[in-house]
This record gives sequence, structure tokens and C-alpha cells, in this order.
Amino acid sequence: MSTTEQAAMFENRLQKNISRIQNAAQRLDQRCYRLYDADIPEIPLLIDFYQGYLHVALMARRKFRDMDNEAWLDAMLEVLMSELQIPAEKVFVKTRRRQKGSWQYSKFAHERREIVVEEDGLKFKVNLSDYLDTGLFLDHRITRQMVREESQGKSVLNLFAYTGAFTVHAIAGGARKTTTVDMSNTYLRWARENLALNDMSLRGHRFERADILQYLASPDRARERYDLIVLDPPTFSNSKKMDDTLEIQRDHPWLINAALNLLKPGGALYFSTNFRNFKLQPGPLHGARVEELTHKTIPHDFQHSKPHRSWRITRS
Repeated sequence: MSTTEQAAMFENRLQKNISRIQNAAQRLDQRCYRLYDADIPEIPLLIDFYQGYLHVALMARRKFRDMDNEAWLDAMLEVLMSELQIPAEKVFVKTRRRQKGSWQYSKFAHERREIVVEEDGLKFKVNLSDYLDTGLFLDHRITRQMVREESQGKSVLNLFAYTGAFTVHAIAGGARKTTTVDMSNTYLRWARENLALNDMSLRGHRFERADILQYLASPDRARERYDLIVLDPPTFSNSKKMDDTLEIQRDHPWLINAALNLLKPGGALYFSTNFRNFKLQPGPLHGARVEELTHKTIPHDFQHSKPHRSWRITRS
């Protein structure tokens, strides 16, 4: 299929998505959403709209050898900018490659093109230029709402916290105290900035830099108990900051049980993963009550790819 034919297909699909997704987003007062989710296999792009800006990720797959072709990409971007009436200076393009490791958070630019966006009346800083991801995972929009609705008067632990979006929602929902844990000082600073953007005091809200595996295994955790825990680990990590590797399929029973040990009676653990071939092993979860929430937490703009699976887990 020629580039011209693909551009025509892309234009047609974009028009349909603009009508369906943008209208739904406006109805729901959503300022950030996925506009195109690699809907057409021959056009493997992920396109996110951030309040007038576009973040475009090219899925570099071996079978699409022409996807790095500059002329092909320029043709698709021309269609995109024309349909949305967005100038080139507000479009940011990155290449997403399949590989293991801590690549998903690695920095590859130093432009600091940062904007502040809104979600459910809350403000978040996103970086459109410097990382593969922007700092706000749009597919967890509904899960964050669930945590917010359940946080009133509660203590909340946010593990693998990234830029602290779940923490911000928990505090907005009335959380009494929160603990935000991540391996990266960069992302913990970013999380504090997100609190500041929302005029949230740091009092009662702790930020800890730690290898989560070590954190959960530490005897110091024995006295800590939380009402709500958010556990959203990467599929795989071998970061230099970790003593061991993490493989979510292999390690999730230990990881979930270790987190459950920090729950108060009646507490709940929200667990999610973006590993497409993931199979939950409920047997080793020590009698926990497991409720899959995936059908409830996938937003309208991610129905094509279904980028995560999620569960609410409690002690039985």
C-alpha cells in the first residue's frame, strides 16, 4: 500500500475518532485523551491530545521496516495537523521500541517542553519532549477516580508512584496521610511539584526514594499499615538502582502478598499491569479476595488497545 493510500486511510479514521472521542471527552470534561490508538495496523501510531498539544509515539516494529522513513511519517503528521488544526511546534514525536529494562523512563532530550494540564479539576505537569512518557498515564484516568472516591479519611500507600498522580487524587479525595515511593528522585520531585500545583500541603504526606522490592521486604515495614495501596509496577525492570530484576509475571504473587501485609483490616489494594500476556495466579495470594476491574477501568479512548488490566484485592 502506498504512502498516499495510507494517508487517506489515516485521514478517514482520524475524522471518525475526532467525532467519537473528542465529543465524548467534551461531554465528560476531559482535557487530555488518546485520539488514535494504532487503530490501523499499517499505521502504528499512538496519538495523545494534551490541551492543544499532541504527543505522537511511533511503534517501531520489525515488520514495519518503512516506519522510520521520514517521508512516510511526515505524510501522516501533515494529515494529523491538518485535521486538528494544530501547528507543528505543538506536536512532539517519539519512537517507542520493544525492549526490556528501565528504558520506559529514560531521558533522551533536554528541551523541558512542559505544560500544565487538568484532570478532574486537578493540575498535573507533563513533559512533552524529554521522556518516552509524559508523566501522566491517561489510561489510568478511571482508576485514579476510584482511588480518589475511596480515600476520604484514609491512609494511602502509592508504590512505583512515578510522578504521583494517584497521590494527588488521593489527597484530593480527603486522604489523611499518604506515602509515595519510587526509585527516582526526579519523579519524586515531580510528584511534589504536582502537589504544589494543586496547593496541597506536604504535611502528612511522605515521599521515599526506594527500590520497591527492598522496601516491601524491609523489617521496618512491619509496623506500617494502610487503608489503601496502589501497586502499578512495570512489566520488567533491571534498573541499576535495584538489587534484583523484576518480572511481573514471575514476581507478582510475592509482590502482591508483600503489599497485602501492609493493609489494615478492611483495606484494599489496587493492582494493575500493562503486560499483555499477564495471567494472575490467585492461588498463592494467601486467601485474598480478588475482583478484576479491567472492564471498569479502561476509558472510552483506550477501548481499541486495552492497555492495562486491573484488580481490587482485599484480605478475606
